Amino acid sequence: MDPLWFIFLAITPLLVGFITVFLIVIATAIVFLFIHVKELVTQEKDQPLIAGSIFNQLIYFNTLFDYQTYLSRKYRTYRLIAPSHSEIYTADPVNVEYVLKTNFSNYTKGQYNYGIMKDLFGDGIFAVDGEKWRHQRKLASYEFSTKNLRDFSSAVFRENAAELLVKISEVASFDKPVDLQDLLMKSTLDSIFKVGFGIELNSLSGTDEFGNQFTKAFDDSNVIVFWRFVDPFWKIKRFLNIGSEATLKRNIQIIDDFVFQAIRCKREQMKSEKGDKVKEDILSRFIIESDKDPEHMTDRYLRDIILNFIIAGKDTSANTLTWFFYMLCKNPLIQEKILQEVREATNVEDAISINGFAERLTEEALDKMQYLHAALSETLRLYPAVPVDGKSSENDDILPNGLKVKKGDGLNYMPYAMGRMTYIWGEDAEEFRPERWIENGKFRPESYFKFTAFQAGPRICLGKEFAYRQMKILASILLHFFKFKLVDQKKEAMYRTMFTLHMDQGLHLFAVPRTN
Repeated sequence: MDPLWFIFLAITPLLVGFITVFLIVIATAIVFLFIHVKELVTQEKDQPLIAGSIFNQLIYFNTLFDYQTYLSRKYRTYRLIAPSHSEIYTADPVNVEYVLKTNFSNYTKGQYNYGIMKDLFGDGIFAVDGEKWRHQRKLASYEFSTKNLRDFSSAVFRENAAELLVKISEVASFDKPVDLQDLLMKSTLDSIFKVGFGIELNSLSGTDEFGNQFTKAFDDSNVIVFWRFVDPFWKIKRFLNIGSEATLKRNIQIIDDFVFQAIRCKREQMKSEKGDKVKEDILSRFIIESDKDPEHMTDRYLRDIILNFIIAGKDTSANTLTWFFYMLCKNPLIQEKILQEVREATNVEDAISINGFAERLTEEALDKMQYLHAALSETLRLYPAVPVDGKSSENDDILPNGLKVKKGDGLNYMPYAMGRMTYIWGEDAEEFRPERWIENGKFRPESYFKFTAFQAGPRICLGKEFAYRQMKILASILLHFFKFKLVDQKKEAMYRTMFTLHMDQGLHLFAVPRTN
C-alpha cells in the first residue's frame, strides 16, 4: 500500500477533530454575537448597563479584578452578556446589603455556580444552598462558639508561629531571602489540619511529600476551576479530557486520595482514643454526626466539608498575611509602629526566647493590639481574601437602585473593586492607611456591606474572629524578631487570578533579625 495512504489515515482523525472544534468555536462565536447585538438593541432603561461580554473577562483574565475595578469606576452596577444569561456586577453597598441580607433567599449559589465549582468543592458549604448549607453551618457555628476550640486553636497558632519563626531564622542566618507566602501557606495549612481535623501534617518541615503534592494540586485546581467562569468551552474540554480539564482531573485524584486517607486516619484515631480530647477538632464532630446518618453523611460528603474548611482556613489567612507583609515593606514606618504596639501589649522589653514570647500572646494582649487589627483590616480592604463572590437570582427582581434582575442572572459583588472606590472610602481609597480604622485610639469597625471581606448577612464568615486571632499571633511573633525588606523594592506585586487573592510568584523578602 502507498505510504502516503498510511499518512492520510493517520492524520485524518486529528484533522477531523481540529475541524470539528474549529466549527464549534465559530458557531459559538456567531451565536454569541447575535445574542450580544440583540441585548444591545433591546437594552431597557431599568436594566444594568452592558459593559461587554464574558469574553472580555477572558481577554483580561490575568488582571481580572483590576478590570472589574476599572468598570466599577464607570458604573456602580453593570452587566456582562453570556450566552444563556447576564452576569451582573455591583460595587454599590446598598445593592450588596439587599443581595446578602434583605432578599437573601432570592440570591443563592445557584446551579450555574454549583456546576462550575462541584468537581473541586463538591457539596461543601461554599458551593451549596438549602438544607446542606444549613446543616454544615449549624455544626460549624457550634464549634466556632466553644471555648474549647478557641483555647485549642490559640495554642496551635502559637506553636505553629514559633515553628515558622525557626524556619525563617534558619534561612536568614545564611543572608538568603525567604518566600514568605510559601511558608505562610504551609504554616496555616498545618494549623487548619491540627485545629480542624486533629491531624499533624507538618508541611512546614517539608518532609511530607504527599502533603506537598496535595497543596500544589489544590492551589492549581483553584485556578483551573475559577478559569471555568470565563471559558465557554470548559465542558467540551472536560468531555474530551484535554488541556486544563485533564490537569484538573489528575489534581482531583491527588486531592481525593489525600483527603480520604485523612478521614480514614481520623476514624481510626477516634476508635483508639477516648474522652474529650478526641473531640477537640471540627472533623471529629462531623464524623460523630455521620455515624448517626451514614446514608447522607458519607465519606464523600466529609471530603467536601474538609476541602471547604481548608480553603477557608489556609488560603484566606495566608494570603492576607502575605499582602500585609508586602504593604509593611512598602510602608516601613507602619511596620515599626505595629512593632511598638506589639511590644507594649506583651510587656516585652528585654531579650526573650521564641516560646517565651509566644506565651505572652494571650487573649488580653491580642485585644490590646488595636493598630495591628486596623492594619490587617486595611489589608483586607485593599486585598480581600475573596476578591469577587457570585450569586444567582432565583426569580425576577428589582435592586434598590431600580435596576431589574432577571431570573437566572448572576449577581456578583466585588470586595476587591469596592475597596478602591472613592465614593465608598474617600479620595485616599487606594492608599494603605490603617488610621482610617482608628477612632480615639480604638479600632472602629465598618459596615459589613461596605467592608465585604467576610461576607455579610446569613452567610457571614463564621471564622472571622478565628482568622484575626491567627493573623495577629503570626504577625506579632514575626515582627518582634525580624524586620522585613523586599528583595526588589521597585517590583509591584501581582495576584494570580483564582477564587482567593493569591500573590503571583510569591513574596520574596529579607528577614533581618532585630537587635534584641
